[in-house]
This record gives sequence, C-alpha cells and structure tokens, in this order.
Amino acid sequence: MTISFQSDIDVLRKVVMKHPEDAFQSEALIDLEWKRLNYLDRPDKSESEREFGELTGLLRKFGVEVLTLPPVESVGLDSIYTRDASIVTDNGVILCNMGKRERRGEPEAQNAFYKDSGIPVLGRIQGSGTLEGGDVTWLDQHTLGVGLGYRTNAEGIRQLRALLGTEVDVVTASLPHFRGPEDVLHLMSTLSPIDTDLALVYSPLMSVSFRNSLMAKGFELVEIAEEEYDSLACNALAVAPRVCVMADGNPKTEERLRDKGVQVETFSGLELCLKGTGGPTCLTRTLERET
Repeated sequence: MTISFQSDIDVLRKVVMKHPEDAFQSEALIDLEWKRLNYLDRPDKSESEREFGELTGLLRKFGVEVLTLPPVESVGLDSIYTRDASIVTDNGVILCNMGKRERRGEPEAQNAFYKDSGIPVLGRIQGSGTLEGGDVTWLDQHTLGVGLGYRTNAEGIRQLRALLGTEVDVVTASLPHFRGPEDVLHLMSTLSPIDTDLALVYSPLMSVSFRNSLMAKGFELVEIAEEEYDSLACNALAVAPRVCVMADGNPKTEERLRDKGVQVETFSGLELCLKGTGGPTCLTRTLERET
C-alpha cells in the first residue's frame, strides 16, 4: 500500500469538503449571492444539506475519510466547491489564486485549515497569476493537465510549473470562450479521468491538441451524451480505477461508462451541483489516494 497524492484515479482515501450549512451560512446570504455568482437558480439550503449527506454517505461507503472545512465569514456560497482553491502534490499543497474575483478569499481560508491539520503547503499562486483547481487534473503521477482560459491564465501556469519543478510535465489545454467569462468552464467541465486508460470527455469543448495528447498517452475517450452536458455528465469523481460517482440524471452517459466496465454510483445533485454548476469533483478536494 502506497499513499498517492498526484493522482485523480487511484483508490480515494481522504477528501476535504464543505458542508452547505457552513458554505451557504444563511438564507440571507443565499439571497444576496446566488444571482451575483451566476447560479442557474436559487439553491435550497435544507435540500442541499440532504444531498450533501447522500454524497458523503456514498463516499464513506467506499472507505473515504471526509474532512470538512470550518465556517469562514469572508467566503461565500462558492466555497462549497473545495477543489478549486488548492492543488495537492507529493511535496505539499499549492494554494490557488482564483480567477473569479468573488472567490479570492477561499485559498487563504483553506490555508488556515491546512495549517491546523498539519498538512504542508508548498507554495501559492500570486500576483497577476490566476489558477483554479477545477482547471487541473492529474493524467498520471508525473503529468498534470491544466486548462488555460478565463479562470486560469498563462502567468498562473508559469508559477505552477516553477513550484512543481522538472519532475512534473504540465500539459496545457486551451479552453474556448463558450458562454463567456462569467460562466464556469474549467478543464474538468470537459474531462474526468476514470482509469489510467479511460477518460470521460466532452470533445466539442476540447482543443484538438489536448485531445490528441490524451489519446497519445493511451486514454480511450468515452464521449458523454450531448444532451447531458448541462446536467454535468462530464463531471465524474473516480473513487477507484473504473469506479466513479456522478450526479444523477445522466442515464445515457452512465450506460456508456458501464459498457466500458465502469461501476457508476449516483446521488441527487439538483441543489448541490446543478444550480451552481459544480459536480462531485468540484465538491471534493482530494487529499490522499492509495495505490
């Protein structure tokens, strides 16, 4: 048994999440922020809490330890999407610098948690550089895919490369304009690794060069159903190789995965995921996996 930090595929052992009670804080805060943060609709706090319990129960069934971030008044609704504010590497956590202005306080809030938990911090993205964790995924232990778009810029990627050193190959994927800078389009809106040789993708929003690089690395690409993109079909959290968790409501994509021998588990995600357009990978900051 070996603990793995630079993986989005190995057996998931520990994550940090944020309970809706602590992210949404109050009905007044939801009223104040949901339109400004570009949510599709106002999230229901109590139903979000029920869905959170369903998701965390599912993760614990797979043996995942779920840690939770404490409430922090300086951050808002989007802090529920814990993946975005940091990246985990073999040498420690890298704190991001959020491209979405309203989320700029989240990395420091996570930094306080990491300090209190004794989790080392390698460094942070600073100044004009921006980087969000939803734009970053490990393709293998030494290869990191990074989206270049409205949330992550070239300077952020340059700083990331410097922190990672020469042992990690950073592969950049240019992201399209799509629905504009106010919308959520991360690299992981188009890609979820499912196994070392299998990835769930939405090719219409993927650059040709990056898509070709995935196939060159030996990935078989499973295309989501076109009509299921907006129900977050492309956002699947691997809890082990060929075992994944995704929000319900994507039956065609589920069938395509099962045809490839993937075990798919689902949870209710209307309030927690769809309204804020963040699926299970967004809701979890992976801390440890096991090979």
